[in-house]
Amino acid sequence: MNAMLNRVYADYLMPSRLGEYDALVREVASAGYAQLSVREFFRQAYGGERAQGQPMERSFVHRHDIDSDLRTAKKMFAIESRHGVHASYYFRLCTLDFGFMREIEAAGSEASYHYEEVADFAKRHRLRSADAVRQRFPEIRELFARNVGQIVERLGMPLTTVASHGDFANRRLKVINHELLRDDALRRRCGIECESYDAALLRCFDIYISDRKHPVYYYPLSPFEALGKYRHICLLTHPVQWETNWVESTRCNMRRLVEEVAWRA
Repeated sequence: MNAMLNRVYADYLMPSRLGEYDALVREVASAGYAQLSVREFFRQAYGGERAQGQPMERSFVHRHDIDSDLRTAKKMFAIESRHGVHASYYFRLCTLDFGFMREIEAAGSEASYHYEEVADFAKRHRLRSADAVRQRFPEIRELFARNVGQIVERLGMPLTTVASHGDFANRRLKVINHELLRDDALRRRCGIECESYDAALLRCFDIYISDRKHPVYYYPLSPFEALGKYRHICLLTHPVQWETNWVESTRCNMRRLVEEVAWRA
């Protein structure tokens, strides 16, 4: 019962937390951190954008997964723009907004792809085992490459980093979308330099923090607490968890219910 009440509060009743986000970007700047996109951080770590042998400056990487709620994503971007903050925004096929994505890129931030072809394919074809899914990986890779190509064409610029989306189908099957990008040939074909869950990227962070729904808010600790304790910090956020959006929350909950019923059928 408590879990249900917490979900209702988080989806429909929670006051906006955008003031907290504004305070965070200001405090991060005051603590002397460079606020970067995933692309910028990865290239500094591995692309030779710093002097050989010199340590990287203290970095705070903002990663936003746009699972839903473009309205709040745009408000977060407005906050970042006021403070000169760079971030990465990863869009699902159902949240693509090419005008907004070009605006993000023009501001020096990153707009890219939050991909979920493995889960989508498994649900569409009602695949019920990990082996059955992995046997179809050649088809799924082609689907991924086609989707990336279409996004690049419409956006008018390459995608450098991408981020795997997590779905209930991935958890049931124990097959993550990221497995698809273990194919180096696929990465070269699509121009992907880094996946946001690559071990080579993650080991560059001293701590990786993700937002959570009410009442937890952050895991494993608040980014405010991490400042000064850790040199390189990554914060993953989902706009829908920072401001309630009744329409989006209801749409997502209904979609999940329909997909669950279809899966069980």
